[in-house]
Amino acid sequence: MTADTGALPTHAAIADRLAIEDTLHRHCRGLDRGDSELLSSCYWPEAEVDYGTYKGPAADFAGLVVSALAESYELTRHRISNVLISLTHTTARVESYVCATHLLPGGTQEMRFEGRYLDTLEKRDGRWALRYRQVMMDWSDTFSVTDSRDSEAFAALAKGCNNSRDPLYSHLAGE
Repeated sequence: MTADTGALPTHAAIADRLAIEDTLHRHCRGLDRGDSELLSSCYWPEAEVDYGTYKGPAADFAGLVVSALAESYELTRHRISNVLISLTHTTARVESYVCATHLLPGGTQEMRFEGRYLDTLEKRDGRWALRYRQVMMDWSDTFSVTDSRDSEAFAALAKGCNNSRDPLYSHLAGE
């Protein structure tokens, strides 16, 4: 694993890495916006996931997780960092750190999950998608928060939500 440290990637490898990271970021968006269609597009049809309590087809997971997140939280925020990609032709093995924050109903508590995604992606017909994901937990905590979304300082700002009413969708549509 250390033999590639600091090696200059080829132009093709840079393009592949950007496409892989784009797939991973879109997966985060799919979770946070409750967009099962976007989430599904990040996986190959036969992909499998291991999210602890759910182990099985990613196609089923996409709909289940969107419903579960919407029922359990007002908002979620999934951020990935430290994305390390081991690339071999049309297969990539990726470790990403994930920090996922979840605002509980009522906006008085937040649950934070810190862990890692261990992903296998494949490139087919010039497109990268997930074939397998395992979630690893490093730690998690829940703490009280003061919800300031409706305070005077933020009253005029557009507010995010976990569905298609989020301002993102009208922005992407050019409205």
